[in-house]
Amino acid sequence: MSAGRGDAAARRRVVSGAVYTAAAVALAAVAAWPVYAGGAFLVLAAVSAVVAAAVAAFAGWRRWSGWTVAATLGGAFVVLAVPLAVPSRLGGPAEILRGLGEALAGLVLAWKDLVTVDLPVGTYRNLLVPALVVFLVGTALTLRLSWRTDRLAVAAVVPGLAMSGFGLFFGRTSTSAPLTIGPVTLPAPVETATGLLALVTAMLWLAWRSHDERVRALDRAAESGPVPTTRRSSPADRRRTALGAAMLAVAVVAAVAVVPAAARDADRQVLRAATGPERQIAAAVSPLAEYRAMFSDERADEVLFTVTGDDGVLPERIRVATLDAYDGEVFRASGAESGRFVRVPSRIEPGEGREVDARVLIDAWDGIWMPTAGSLARVRFDGERQTLLADSFYYSAGAQAGVQTADGGLEPGDGYVLSAVEPATTDLAALEAPGAGDATRGGDNLRRWVEEHATGEGGAALDALVRLLRDRGYLSHGLLPAEDAPAPAWTAELPGYQLQPSASGHSLARIDLMFSRLLEREGDARAETTGNYVAAVGDDEQFSVAAALIARELGFPSRVVVGARLTSPDPGVSTCTDGVCRAQDLTAWTEVRGVDGRWMPLDVTPQWEQSPSLEVTEQRDPEIVTEVRPDTVEEVVPPDPVQEDNGLDDDPRADDGVDLAWLWPVLRAAGLSLLVLLVLFGPFLAIVLAKVLRRRGRRRDPNPRAAIAGGWDEYVDAGVDAGRVVPRAPTRREVATAFATSSGERLAEDADRAVFSPATVTADEVERFWRIVEADRRELLRQRGFWRRLRAAVSLRSFVRLLAPRPSRRAAPHRDERGRRRTDHRSRRST
Repeated sequence: MSAGRGDAAARRRVVSGAVYTAAAVALAAVAAWPVYAGGAFLVLAAVSAVVAAAVAAFAGWRRWSGWTVAATLGGAFVVLAVPLAVPSRLGGPAEILRGLGEALAGLVLAWKDLVTVDLPVGTYRNLLVPALVVFLVGTALTLRLSWRTDRLAVAAVVPGLAMSGFGLFFGRTSTSAPLTIGPVTLPAPVETATGLLALVTAMLWLAWRSHDERVRALDRAAESGPVPTTRRSSPADRRRTALGAAMLAVAVVAAVAVVPAAARDADRQVLRAATGPERQIAAAVSPLAEYRAMFSDERADEVLFTVTGDDGVLPERIRVATLDAYDGEVFRASGAESGRFVRVPSRIEPGEGREVDARVLIDAWDGIWMPTAGSLARVRFDGERQTLLADSFYYSAGAQAGVQTADGGLEPGDGYVLSAVEPATTDLAALEAPGAGDATRGGDNLRRWVEEHATGEGGAALDALVRLLRDRGYLSHGLLPAEDAPAPAWTAELPGYQLQPSASGHSLARIDLMFSRLLEREGDARAETTGNYVAAVGDDEQFSVAAALIARELGFPSRVVVGARLTSPDPGVSTCTDGVCRAQDLTAWTEVRGVDGRWMPLDVTPQWEQSPSLEVTEQRDPEIVTEVRPDTVEEVVPPDPVQEDNGLDDDPRADDGVDLAWLWPVLRAAGLSLLVLLVLFGPFLAIVLAKVLRRRGRRRDPNPRAAIAGGWDEYVDAGVDAGRVVPRAPTRREVATAFATSSGERLAEDADRAVFSPATVTADEVERFWRIVEADRRELLRQRGFWRRLRAAVSLRSFVRLLAPRPSRRAAPHRDERGRRRTDHRSRRST
């Protein structure tokens, strides 16, 4: 190849690689923007890409080795780390050294931290380090590979696509808002467009690279041999281009139209979806299930935590845990229904409301549930464990709750300062119900009680029902003590209280029993005479769940919150005195959500001034029972008593058969995965299937001569797909010599004999011929490496060979489809 052509080809290769790399960097910046969403990220992406391009260009000019390039990139990282990735450490020498240490630590740890911090992370700590690595190393690697002259150049698409994958996989769990254009709605338009453009850009560059290699091969052939070549596109080239364009169009249409529509209701699975404290939350006992234990004599007066505020101003409520999932047995925190728990980068936008600052000092409270207030804006930890606590704190803005996973949770002596906003409360009567969805509902007795007492609709009906429930309920935190035992400690602050027993638990059976007793009391004539309808006995554990189920019957999404009240205008609820929250001050309330998306709290603590009717609750059977039974009466043995909280027999959701509810999510996930694989690998599978069907059709041809000729064609196609060069206008013997397989010449002889000899060809000869073909075909593939065998399996060369136009008679003698050379009218020489 002449020097002029060589220089032009090198320039084309450099320019094309630079254009592809620039497009990959731009798409990667778009994909990673939601992760950082700050000007510092844009500066980092631009500067690191320029520096990486300079290193790659200088390395190519000086012909550096890979180790030298890696060392240079390492030095560039050290120089750029603090100003680009840890800008908060730009200060004196000590700060810069500290920032460099954080950047080096971020090479290992920042990747994990990035998926546990709420987005966008901005310049929080050292979380820009992964972006610096991606754009610095990815740009240099893509350029270096794209400028290569060997087959390894095609590997440049791997780092090019990986840069875009960084933003997509480390991004949000939710996708961008759907894009509506006329009657068409495209889900996740940003993610779809970014991934699709990255794929199309890579495929276009690969197509150009393949075309450039063919051009350079033709130039080399023209200079090294006497045969003239042309660089004009042939019909076969145009067919190949059209076929590639059609495959690309099908993949694009499937990716844009089919995949987003099928995944419309599916959760987006990214790396941050698999991280967080979900495992600790699932393993922790629900605070509502432990609620009754707080009122034991051993714990009732324990100080759990103390809350102080600036100028004596305290938040109204302290939230310990938000419980949003109910399975009919236990209300627990799911970590998903109300929003995932993530780490707080620096400050969260809390919304509008009353700003409060509170200092919390932990005493006897332990576990992973961290007391917070309102909608959190910022938290600052104090004490010896402040760094550990800051790294292990997770917060859910949707649940407005925090979790602390440091060494199993909070310990006595831990302290922190909260900055939060308490949203303004709205009038419950004005709340509109958005619909409760498929959440667990109450039992038959609860539903009947709601139908009989509901007046009005929406929030007004809910407010009236909850007030009625509290008025006809009675506060009780436990069973009756022994006869000679003193009254429980929690009753000391309730003057005139008449102790009534109540069982713990908040299962559907336990709640439905409360409403069964309410209905029974309302149907008793003595209730109307005395005006005493009190019959439901329990505490906040049962009444918060009952109110939540009532809200769901009226169409309100609901959840239960365990916490403490610091102040309250309602005298019927307990509060922490001077911010000192004891175990018996712990309470629970219900929250309901209206159509505006805001959650509103409902106090549910039942009254304790009016005791349930003695006529119902205190009647006892005589100690000595005189049984007078006629002789004809048969004794009936009563059934064994069951525990009051056991809902197996009373649960209306009885198991009527095999539960297949799990099957649809599994099938859906499998179908989506299969669809994605089909879009990505469908064209290649189609090529492999077409080759299998072609081979099968040739082998089963009913004409034995045609079957042997087809076997020879299969041998030639296998060689072409494996990269062997077929001589120009060859005989079968010349092809066998060029392929150099162990039985190639025998195949050529047998094929010529079957085509030209008048002798009969038997089925056994066909079967023997095809066995040799299969053996030589495997030999052709074994001579290549694994990746080249894989490339041969999806190669289209054998199909294009059959579509290529035959050479003109002036250029060379013709060859028919059986591989024989036609007789030249001038030489009359037979093949």
